[in-house]
Amino acid sequence: MRKWIVVAAALVANSALLPAWAGVAVPPGNRNVEQPDVPFGSASRTRALKTTYEAKYRKVYGLLQRDQELRSKIRTAANQFGIDPIHVAGAIVGEHTYNVDAYDRLQAYYVKAVAYLNSSFAFSYEGESVDTFIRRPEFAGCNGLGDSYDLWTCREGVWNTSFRGRTVGGTAFPNNRFSAVFFQPFYAGQTFGIGQLNPLTALTMSDIVHEKTGLPRLDHTDAQEVYRTIMDPDRTLTYVAATLRKSIDAYETIAGFDISNNPGITATLYNVGDPEARARALKAENRARAQRGEAPKLPEENYYGWLVNEKLPELRELFPSS
Repeated sequence: MRKWIVVAAALVANSALLPAWAGVAVPPGNRNVEQPDVPFGSASRTRALKTTYEAKYRKVYGLLQRDQELRSKIRTAANQFGIDPIHVAGAIVGEHTYNVDAYDRLQAYYVKAVAYLNSSFAFSYEGESVDTFIRRPEFAGCNGLGDSYDLWTCREGVWNTSFRGRTVGGTAFPNNRFSAVFFQPFYAGQTFGIGQLNPLTALTMSDIVHEKTGLPRLDHTDAQEVYRTIMDPDRTLTYVAATLRKSIDAYETIAGFDISNNPGITATLYNVGDPEARARALKAENRARAQRGEAPKLPEENYYGWLVNEKLPELRELFPSS
């Protein structure tokens, strides 16, 4: 408790400077005493499979525990982006506990990746390819953005403001995420691979990954290669690490918090996405709190990140601190 009083006092003292300063280190552990509610969809899928969250956690933990090669790949990917491998492990554990079951062997992910190279599919909606769609005039403001992160983030923003849930040019667009409508050709909500990335996330992180690792840039007109990338452990783990690094950087530069020692927070952001918008929202909330003389709010974990922090001692046995 004394540690929390010191942290809170430091935050209050520096609230006028937040987030222009170097960033307050978010302490390890959960802010919530009890786990936040798990969404209905996750609970429903788990019941349908006649299993439990604990059983699913044990299955993915067992995969990590048995497979030294997988742990080595996780460390390599994390090192490429200067993060603790526990963040990558946490994202994997969260996905396979609440969203999908883990395969028993790493090799199964490679087999699935190759299968997508022989399938015929494209990113489209109602017969309009995403390549044609993003040439609409509404997206003109994004065209000068060269970096894939800025470019696809801009395009996603245009989707949300100009197309989502609207009828435009005679086409009724669903009130759903850009990634679900255009980038999941088999069924909405689809993600694949050990990192459970969606194709839009992979496209968004493409330049960052290329610059750090030399892996080829992804092209939205080559859906098969995008899917192969998110299925192939040798590639997708790099994208997972890049996505986590982006969240850490966003919270430090925008909201003024260093979350690099709290894998439950990075896992939460991996789960919910859009870290920059969430960091801006937290910054705005803390500015309002400062005006009221209140201590800034620390980033908090959701149900997914709560589990990662709860299981951290066990996960740390697989990825000891250097």
